[in-house]
Amino acid sequence: MPSYPATCITTPDGDVNILQITDLHLSAHKALLDDSISDVVTTCRDSFEQVLKQALSENRRCDLILVTGDLVSDVQTSTYDYIFAVLEATHLPFACIPGNHDVTDEADKHLPFFARTLVARAKDKRLLSQHVIEMDHWRVLLVDSSIPGQVAGEVKSTDIDWLCEQLEGNDKPTIIALHHHLLPMRSAWIDAHMAQNPKCFWQRLASYPQLKAIINGHTHQEQTCHYEHIKVYTTPSTCYQYKPLEDDFSYDIQARPGYRWLQLANNGQLASWVKRLDT
Repeated sequence: MPSYPATCITTPDGDVNILQITDLHLSAHKALLDDSISDVVTTCRDSFEQVLKQALSENRRCDLILVTGDLVSDVQTSTYDYIFAVLEATHLPFACIPGNHDVTDEADKHLPFFARTLVARAKDKRLLSQHVIEMDHWRVLLVDSSIPGQVAGEVKSTDIDWLCEQLEGNDKPTIIALHHHLLPMRSAWIDAHMAQNPKCFWQRLASYPQLKAIINGHTHQEQTCHYEHIKVYTTPSTCYQYKPLEDDFSYDIQARPGYRWLQLANNGQLASWVKRLDT
């Protein structure tokens, strides 16, 4: 069984297929979702299991699973134990980074979101920050953008320094993975909770030609865009989705749970696409 966390991926052909899943939002209880979306997916736990089963049943070799934050809705060790047990049972290398829900609990959940109290929590020690996954022809750099007690995130100056150091010392094509988005989604409510220092991030990182892509979660929707030469991918949740281009919070009840594949070729080419859970 591969040890956690993944640190080195070697494949027979030098290509690497990465499965990105994000925003699992699991809790200790298999509680039903909000009634308005209960017909989309029964529980976040069931949806997580179904997404993983479908993705790994595809006619495609999976070399690495990346989980990009919000593994839980309530910070409890038992929920992480369950998630890690499911991932370990795949016998595949994997790595997990925290999102805002992994370091923040919401008190008074019966109240509207703006009336709730956000409670800072310590992240589970298994969640990673400043982590490198080496491959024959690629690298993946993982950073923690979460801030305890807040929904919005930040790539701290120390993390930006670390990313620059990694890119200075290695010219392999590189992907950065984090939880919060760094480019606006054109949706006012979710853009209020993006990484709060994108200008500094892009000023420092965009000058590296080997930086090929950024992947994140947090937005519960799919988007592909560019910042100069860098592709920027946001990925659907394995559970419920948010409606795109809406200034006020809204579920997208038509959108199925999803996941992203990233195909890293041995010649430095990158392909990526989103799949949705079958009905």
